[in-house]
Amino acid sequence: MMEKLSSTESTHQRFIEAANRKKILAHKCVKCGHMMLETVLFCEKCSGSKFKHVELEGAGTVVTYTIQAVAPEGFEDAGSYAWVVFKVDNSQLRASGFLPGIKVPADLPIGTKVRVAGFDSKHGLMLQK
Repeated sequence: MMEKLSSTESTHQRFIEAANRKKILAHKCVKCGHMMLETVLFCEKCSGSKFKHVELEGAGTVVTYTIQAVAPEGFEDAGSYAWVVFKVDNSQLRASGFLPGIKVPADLPIGTKVRVAGFDSKHGLMLQK
């Protein structure tokens, strides 16, 4: 689904709304068609600055992660969790998110399928297995 960003709505807010629909918001360069995460301001291929927003299915495959076995101050509510980098299905994009309940590497082998579960104002993009 492609649509232009409304001037009255911030990209950050649109990203959150997409995540809450279990999607990933991306940019597609109008000039060359290259796809990037929505956080970029200029196309990395052609330096274009006009984009269409694209919502991708929020599923993918784990490519790497870091396990936080002891939650830092302010994140005690999370317990043990992983910060996950995943390759978004049907694209070359990689995104990252918060996956609670991961204690040891055996809980999350590389290649595990994950999916966007929503957005949390404290933890960011929330994932689930």
